[in-house]
Amino acid sequence: MISVSLLAAAIAFAIGGIPFGYLTGRLVLKDDIRRHGSGNTGATNVARTLGWKWGVLVLLLDALKGIVAVRVAPLLAETALTAAASAPATLLPVISGFTAILGHMYPVWLRLRGGKGVATALGVVVMLTPLPSLTATAAFAVSFAVCRIVSLSSIIASVAFAIAYFVITGGRSLQESEIPTTVFALLIPAMIVWKHRSNIGRLLAGTEGRFQAAQTSAPQPNQNDIAASVRPHESEQQTPE
Repeated sequence: MISVSLLAAAIAFAIGGIPFGYLTGRLVLKDDIRRHGSGNTGATNVARTLGWKWGVLVLLLDALKGIVAVRVAPLLAETALTAAASAPATLLPVISGFTAILGHMYPVWLRLRGGKGVATALGVVVMLTPLPSLTATAAFAVSFAVCRIVSLSSIIASVAFAIAYFVITGGRSLQESEIPTTVFALLIPAMIVWKHRSNIGRLLAGTEGRFQAAQTSAPQPNQNDIAASVRPHESEQQTPE
């Protein structure tokens, strides 16, 4: 069982670490997307830098990583080790979803400088907990419509997901079969909020910017940005995903 879990986690981590935002920047911009805008690889920075269509594409692809990880990684691991009967029904999908989000946040291909996990987490929770995920999506949509601040909306959606999960599951959240999902419902929102800690500082200071997509689809690299990128980035100063 431990071998199956570890293999599923490794597969999911690799899937989650596919840097679609970075690859889109290379394809469209012919440059590292981290040298532009907030320096993040997430869908928000792609939209701000390349335009909303590319941002939506990256958002969908990042969410798809979460969906594929939850569905495919456990099957591949169980098939490889022929141990399907020994794996609890909820454990492998939760492990796979959790490590896919980690892979997105800390991709080994980009020296652990990834996104903030919101889009990939959306794909995961749609598969694991559909009703709480709908609540989180609605919370994000309402918040973004009101304030147009992605970071605040992402934080609100993460907290709304955790609350909705415990409201919907009630006492079942402490049953043995639900413990993996319950731990997930606590850890992932906390991790997403933690990844937004620099944004929280700007929100409290009143300096967090509102979202505005780029009007052009492929801006030219800014020489000052490129020169600045030679210096080490502070990985957590980025705007949200």
